Parts: sequence; C-alpha cells; structure tokens
Amino acid sequence: MTAGKLRMGLVAAGLALALGLSVGVEAQVVPGHAHIYPTVDSAQADIHAALEEARKTHKRVILDFGGDWCGDCQVLNIYFHQSPNAELLEKNFILVDVNIGREDANLDIASKYGVPMPHGVPALVVLDEHGKVLYSQKNEFADMRHMEASSVTEFLNKWKP
Repeated sequence: MTAGKLRMGLVAAGLALALGLSVGVEAQVVPGHAHIYPTVDSAQADIHAALEEARKTHKRVILDFGGDWCGDCQVLNIYFHQSPNAELLEKNFILVDVNIGREDANLDIASKYGVPMPHGVPALVVLDEHGKVLYSQKNEFADMRHMEASSVTEFLNKWKP
C-alpha cells in the first residue's frame, strides 16, 4: 500500500470515527477536514435568503461565524449533524455558515450582530424570523474540541422558538 493510500485510509477512518462520536466523547479533528463555509462574498445573500425563509416558516436563524481551517468549527459542524441536534436544527432553525476568511473577512457582519472578532470561532448568533438578535455568542464554543455534543443540544433547546 502506498503512503498516499494509507494516509487517505487513515483520514477516512478518522472522519468516520468523528462522525460517529457519542455524547461524552471528546472529538478528534482529522487532517482531511470538511468544507463547511461558502465563499466569503456569499454571506449577505445567504443571510437575506435565510431571513426570508424564516419569515415563511417561523423558524429562527443561526449564524455560524467560522472557517474551514478551524478545528473547533469542524467539531461544531459534526455535532450539528448528529442526533438529536440534526433534528432540532431541521425543525427549528435555518443555519447560515458565515466565512470569516482568516479572521479578516465579513467582520462588518460579525460586528453588526455583536460578535467580537477576533476572539475565537466558532461564534453563533441567533436571530428571530425578523432579523432581531436574540443572542450573540462571544466565544463559548471556541473550544468545541473539548466540549460534548450535549452542549450544542442545550444551546439549540434554549434558543428554539
């Protein structure tokens, strides 16, 4: 087996392990991380579209400020897509991933919603269906690699409509 195939196998195995994490197990961030955040220039349009949908569906909007390079953002993304968090998100929220580049992009949007940059990401903002800030997280999830999926569950339950 070549070194490249071995490395890809290890990355795939690590990602499978990370996706299968259960509550109470510390996450492992693997080198082959997921692409989560869209291009930097799509943030305004994505937020606008989410708010339009929220008004129609009476859901709340979560803005997730971060970057693909961020290990804690990767773990948060894994936790968002695990049960019961995936179901809570689907039923109650519209998630908008806001790319902050290397902590040098979309800082005006972060400031608008009360997120101090650069103080660690991921940082979450919860908006009502009209765009009113209900909660602006400062850096509570900035150490997500050492947190449990249940912390995300608690957050979602606290802020669901």
